[in-house]
Amino acid sequence: MSALPHPFAPETLSNPAPFYAAVHAHAPVFPVEGMPVTYVAGYDALVDVLGRVEDFSNDFGTILSGKRNADPDVKAILDTGWPAVDTLLTADPPVHTRFRKLVNLAFSMKRVDAIEADIRAIAVRLLEAMLDKAAGGRAVDFVAEFAVPLPVAVIASQIGMDATTDVATVKRWSDAFVDRLGQMIPKARELECAREVVEFQHHAKALIDARRARPTDDLLSDLVHASVDGEKPLDDAEIMSILQQLMVAGNETTTSTLAGGLLLLIENPAELLKVRADRSLIPNMVEEMLRLESPTSGLWRMVKRDTEVAGVPVRAGTMLMARFAAANRDPTRFPDPDRFDVTRPNARSHLAFGRGIHMCVGNMLSRKELVVAFQEILDRVGEMALAPGAVLEWKPNMLLRGLSALPVCLERARVPA
Repeated sequence: MSALPHPFAPETLSNPAPFYAAVHAHAPVFPVEGMPVTYVAGYDALVDVLGRVEDFSNDFGTILSGKRNADPDVKAILDTGWPAVDTLLTADPPVHTRFRKLVNLAFSMKRVDAIEADIRAIAVRLLEAMLDKAAGGRAVDFVAEFAVPLPVAVIASQIGMDATTDVATVKRWSDAFVDRLGQMIPKARELECAREVVEFQHHAKALIDARRARPTDDLLSDLVHASVDGEKPLDDAEIMSILQQLMVAGNETTTSTLAGGLLLLIENPAELLKVRADRSLIPNMVEEMLRLESPTSGLWRMVKRDTEVAGVPVRAGTMLMARFAAANRDPTRFPDPDRFDVTRPNARSHLAFGRGIHMCVGNMLSRKELVVAFQEILDRVGEMALAPGAVLEWKPNMLLRGLSALPVCLERARVPA
């Protein structure tokens, strides 16, 4: 694979589709040059990996915590908070099993359905404000005006932060965890992120104590009081770990899919016309957006014992890069994989939320937000286009992918006479 660009080079991360196409044509599973990493891009190979928890471990917490994890300056800041705990994302059974049981109680479909009206009310408020700003042909940033505040407001309300913090603060805390996860930040930002992690923890501690004293009707209270099959209730550090994962997963990936999805509609007017003519296509359109955008581009797995993936040997102690975004463009699974097709029959079989025991626990909430958001967008927005001279940039990150901004010109939909 030496003829291809490096899979984690900035130019590859910014525009990965050509790289994914080349990988699928030559070697969908391959060792990364100069790294103890095997890259898994093929759909069938990745499904195999995600099902083999006995061979491939999610216990990659030391990598997740950032490349400066051992830096004494960073450690000194983090030591003023609570210790990192492996709960959902970075734990294996039986530890993972306990946490998943308890969190599933809080993240039920019943709870997601119950907040649909709240999601819609937030979406309408944000859209109307954005359309007011866009009046007269003025350009607006869809990311800042809608794609960020909608999911942040929704997850903040569900983890008890809507009444105690503003959207900007929740987003700032989320970005701190995301930047550490991406492993592409300088030391100054690593120190800043550590301070924000501790700030979040102290705020979360106050909310946890309040829910213990007086239960409320939100996800945080459900987590604090969760009990199933005699499992030990979650302690403070465990709840904080789950909260930060929900805070990030509950806004970062949905934000990226909202922004990337609107860009797909702008760039594919024929598909936009299809879904305008038949709103029942919206759920499938959302699945196709998730497939193509795959905001969690990939995650690590640790190899527990010598084995192989699709015939490629992998050694114990090395890492796998489970590349969901590449698998979602595998032509053997998705014909013409780079095409946006709102009627694609198997769009929902994408791996954007993972698969198996580590499938994203918040996938139902994210899907609900995306469907509601695009229902309201298609109802309230008429003409949509990129702003003149718009330059699109994606945030540098090895694991997550999303637009930094999306400057657009939007017209309010005409109301039929």
